[in-house]
Amino acid sequence: MQKRVFLKTIVAATAAAATGGFATGCTKKPAEIKVGATAGPHAEVVQAAAKAAEKDGLKVQVVEFTDYLGPDKALAEKALDLNVYQHEPFLKNFNANQKTDLVAVAPAILMRMGIYSNRVKNVNELKDGAMVGIPNDPTNGGRGLQLLEKAGVIKLKEGAGFKATLADVVDNPKHLQFKELEAAQLPRSLDDLDAATITMNYVMSAGLDPAKQGIFLEDKDAPLALMVIAARPDNKDSEAVQKFVKAYHSDEVKKFIADKYKGTIVPGWS
Repeated sequence: MQKRVFLKTIVAATAAAATGGFATGCTKKPAEIKVGATAGPHAEVVQAAAKAAEKDGLKVQVVEFTDYLGPDKALAEKALDLNVYQHEPFLKNFNANQKTDLVAVAPAILMRMGIYSNRVKNVNELKDGAMVGIPNDPTNGGRGLQLLEKAGVIKLKEGAGFKATLADVVDNPKHLQFKELEAAQLPRSLDDLDAATITMNYVMSAGLDPAKQGIFLEDKDAPLALMVIAARPDNKDSEAVQKFVKAYHSDEVKKFIADKYKGTIVPGWS
């Protein structure tokens, strides 16, 4: 089923407006860039970066997606100039499966995955045969299984890594049952599940509280917690891309993240 895409345009001030009048001759048109992001924190931070970019003469159009494949497909098809929503292993997996060559150009925010539940307060309280939801996309599904292993409720085949699948579960003492769902559906399905592994962007957009419903969280320095800004080889070094990265990494955006997320989400750059 085709996913709906919601467009939100951030209009930057023109040079004439900034000076309060119209200069004689032609006014140089501001550079423009289109950036895709999943709804929630990713889109919110990109919106903040768009405002910062206005000061550097860059007009940013923010395109919101509700799924994990749309932003990369749109970037590969040149419907976007950049996207911000994924970790690098997910990007590499997309390239391998779709025969594309998208590249990470800069770090974005740190977003931890967690195990969430409306039924138990601790992973040790999960009962025999409990139903656990995990994302159905390859890297985040494996990431969820790794998190369950770190929590001590399953064991994976040695070396399975973030590409682990249910076939790699070699020890399951609680006889947990697993339900693979689209990542965006997992928060809405918590009432029908005993627990679920959910990425932070969907935790925040669904209004879940990591302190109350998060029963086990990734470490802040977990490799898959670092998100990236992605581009194509043909535009990665362009002036517009560099201006956007500069805006995304600005003190203005750092302050927005600190004020908005209170340490739940933090910058992935120094």
